[in-house]
Amino acid sequence: MSTEDAVNHSRPSIDLSFISAAYNYKQKLIGIILSGANKDGAQGIKKVKDYGGLTIVQDPKECQVPTMTNASLQATKIDHIMKTDEIIRFLLKLQ
Repeated sequence: MSTEDAVNHSRPSIDLSFISAAYNYKQKLIGIILSGANKDGAQGIKKVKDYGGLTIVQDPKECQVPTMTNASLQATKIDHIMKTDEIIRFLLKLQ
């Protein structure tokens, strides 16, 4: 159970996870944002991009709740906007 302060109304915060991972893994990191009900993740995915990582966002048209994906698209230039099945195929090709 997480007890730290909420970031963007979330605890644990994907923003903090992405920021930490981006700092440590830089261009070796792939950040993926999927459907979600708040803006948590947008600043984190921006840091992934800033540190040279690859960024992927689920196509907002496919999302049940596109708040998280739309916030990410507004925060930075995302490398790939894909439907879920496209994300899976993309990741499998990286093996």
